[in-house]
Amino acid sequence: MTETAKTDRASTGTPAKEPAVQPVAMGDILEVLAAGMRDFRSAPLYGLFIGGVYVLGGWVLILLLLQFGLPYLVYPLAAGFAFIAPFIATALYAVSRCLEQDETLSWGKVLGSVRGAAGRDLGWMALVTGFSLFIWMDIAALLFFGFLGLKALSAPDLLREIFTTPMGLLFLLIGNGVGAVLSLAVFSVSVTSFPMLYDRDIDFVPAMITSVKVVLKNPAAMIVWCATIAALIGVSLLSGLVGLLVILPILGHASWHLYRRAIGPAPG
Repeated sequence: MTETAKTDRASTGTPAKEPAVQPVAMGDILEVLAAGMRDFRSAPLYGLFIGGVYVLGGWVLILLLLQFGLPYLVYPLAAGFAFIAPFIATALYAVSRCLEQDETLSWGKVLGSVRGAAGRDLGWMALVTGFSLFIWMDIAALLFFGFLGLKALSAPDLLREIFTTPMGLLFLLIGNGVGAVLSLAVFSVSVTSFPMLYDRDIDFVPAMITSVKVVLKNPAAMIVWCATIAALIGVSLLSGLVGLLVILPILGHASWHLYRRAIGPAPG
């Protein structure tokens, strides 16, 4: 919707039509993953570059945490990458849309469309998820201090304290539980909102509400999708983030195709 259309709508008092939420079957999850893999194979250089930037940024942040003696924040930060991944994947939505419409791919076209979307409410949505990451890091730090105290620990001592003491194991259990709840909340408001905000000129609050409606209307499929994302990110963490080189672009492309299935066409 153009700015002129928005102005006309406001002047006439016509309410905006809400995006239609479509049913998503369990089989659709496998199909969107397959579609994501096809898009990645069709334009691998775009996916590998975007995944590489994400991995490199993760390594830099982790090294900084270790350098400043904050090893207890490494795991929460790595796990929290999922909060901002949908925004990073915006360029992948652009690639998928070009492939979908049989358009010629170029970095200028991809980055130009991302820049245009970021100038709309996509930027506000990125702020919401970025703020969620900071909240999660604060919670992780508070839990660590509450269970293991304020003592400075090296990385080996930290691992020993967490995995061999009752308080460490309790910290691990509760920390992962809190992280799972927060991740589910962020997932609910962002699962379709980022590709929708890239694809349409819509306010970010209605986009978040629509995303939550998608989850509520299709709880089984969305739980499977959330679990799939969590499992693939877990594999990436075990690989030292290297797995994100491939996993991030596949999930990004797949998210675009999930959005296409879950949200009806824009009202005319």
